[in-house]
Amino acid sequence: MIEKPQSSQKNNTQQKKQNVRFVTVSEFNEGQRIDNFLMRELKNVPRSHIYRILRKGEVRVDKKRAKPTRKLQAGEVVRIPPMVLPEQKKSTLAPQQLLDQLEKAILLEDQDLILINKPAGLAVHGGTASPYGLIEAFRQLRQNLPFVELAHRLDKETSGIVILAKNRKALLSLHDLFKSGGIDKYYQTLVHGQWKAGTQHVTNTLHKERGRKKKVQVQEGGKVASSIFYPKKIYSDTTLMEVKLLTGRMHQIRTQLADKEFPILGDTQYGNFALNREYKKRFGLKRLFLHSFRVKFKLPLSGKSYQQEIPLAPDLLAVLSKLD
Repeated sequence: MIEKPQSSQKNNTQQKKQNVRFVTVSEFNEGQRIDNFLMRELKNVPRSHIYRILRKGEVRVDKKRAKPTRKLQAGEVVRIPPMVLPEQKKSTLAPQQLLDQLEKAILLEDQDLILINKPAGLAVHGGTASPYGLIEAFRQLRQNLPFVELAHRLDKETSGIVILAKNRKALLSLHDLFKSGGIDKYYQTLVHGQWKAGTQHVTNTLHKERGRKKKVQVQEGGKVASSIFYPKKIYSDTTLMEVKLLTGRMHQIRTQLADKEFPILGDTQYGNFALNREYKKRFGLKRLFLHSFRVKFKLPLSGKSYQQEIPLAPDLLAVLSKLD
């Protein structure tokens, strides 16, 4: 149980006493681990406290103790013990203009998933720098949906196709596909330099550096990353590339291209500052030139096949129209 702080301690955080709760597991949470279920139910409670009440047996599933790895079934009743919770901060709502934009950006929707064309500049998750992201804004847009989750991530400055799951079974099925390489994901990007090596299958290991700046570098001992690079059009100083991801490592395309000395234009982390400034001034490139334009997969849950392709974002097309 989370203990209430002594009155003598200085604490500016408002607190709220919560009574014992009994939550019935819905079909949308079926198959979810009890620890992850509690983290959603108790959003402001530290993970350490959640594991503590599980170890002590204060959390019960159908009146029985549950280990953190216990997977829930629809209809089971979870007992959540009384505790003192910090008062939740009022969340920042996404503006109506963004909600309207997201509504128009829906590419496909059925009973299991949603494909949406994420605009550049919108993070997939809210955080310290962004009070809301794609998933928070979409939940605000579709408040009637009992369940909607991101199936994968896309960098904030990258535009293009993102997959959302509308139920837990679909989410787990999509996760299995990503792990097994069952989802074909293609990107388009503009790099500096003339790529004359033809189609290249690049495999190396990527290591994520520690620190606040989440940066990745090619380094032995890291996680294996594999991509196939196809030159689509070679300009005087640049090349429009198509990339097929075979693995889904953080900043994979950006890191691999920078390592081959073909930095993505507009990339503020792995690119060239002087080149980015030049292409912004001459061609109006104001962000990372990276766009997720095609996905193809078959969902084992339903046996349904999906194939979606979209054109380059208008701002990136405008840049290409000015190149020679």
